[in-house]
Amino acid sequence: MDGGAASSAEDGTTESDRGGFEAGDLETALAGVLAFLRRRITGDYVVDEHGFDPDLTEHVIAPLLRPVYRDYFRVETRGLENIPDVGGALVVANHSGTLPMDALMMAMAILDHHPAHRNLRMLAADLVFAVPFLAPLARKIGNTLACQADAERLLTAGHLVGVWPEGFKGVGKPFSERYTLQRFGRGGFVSAALRTGVPIIPCTVVGAEEIYPMIGNAKSLARLLGLPYLPITPTFPWLGLLGLIPLPSKWIIEFGEPVPTDSYPAEAADDPMLVFELTDRIRETIQHTLYSLLMQRRSVFF
Repeated sequence: MDGGAASSAEDGTTESDRGGFEAGDLETALAGVLAFLRRRITGDYVVDEHGFDPDLTEHVIAPLLRPVYRDYFRVETRGLENIPDVGGALVVANHSGTLPMDALMMAMAILDHHPAHRNLRMLAADLVFAVPFLAPLARKIGNTLACQADAERLLTAGHLVGVWPEGFKGVGKPFSERYTLQRFGRGGFVSAALRTGVPIIPCTVVGAEEIYPMIGNAKSLARLLGLPYLPITPTFPWLGLLGLIPLPSKWIIEFGEPVPTDSYPAEAADDPMLVFELTDRIRETIQHTLYSLLMQRRSVFF
């Protein structure tokens, strides 16, 4: 692991994070806010064709998520050296937690602790873009529709793309099935990687399963609201809005060794057997890593 990643491996912080609040920090923060506002007023920022706004992401959203990543979930990040500094790559991860906090924490791990500070472009479900307030924000922080065309376009352009093939089946599964991977769909992510020749990087997240233990599902009400599920947890809906506060579990995010795809011929993406084989290989890698990390974990919360 690189030096920056190693310094953050135990508690998700960098050396500067551990230094505490200094006299110049407030002045630096204020200068940063003023610089951001000046760029917004003058239009001196870039938004790409998918709506991604890196200036907003790095200077507004990331500072809000950073304390959650560092102090609340105390994320331990491993294997960042497996993510390339440049060029397209596809990060494939397990999905869990009732609400998709795992995707945001993965993005923070890469942005803050990878030496190239890359942005993770996340492939999101249709529902994300159907919610009035959430849709524009999701676009601005790098989400795009989870379809093969958009995935291939981003990978061809050299972006780091994240995909969670379990979808709602993973994030909305009951607590009794925690850390058991659901089906990985039809392998569209593998086809996209094969067509663009980028490496596939398995990613394993431990800790997200416990933030909202889903002990029930109000299916009838979920259907009325047009939702894939409506979770019942030990705190929600019993505690009202307080029930939306996640439990402070201890997280581990591990990026595994890349699976290269550039050695396959161009027509490999249309071979269903090969696509199935690679899909199953990635799934098994993540599942075995889950078991390994759970064996290493001392406690859910410490």
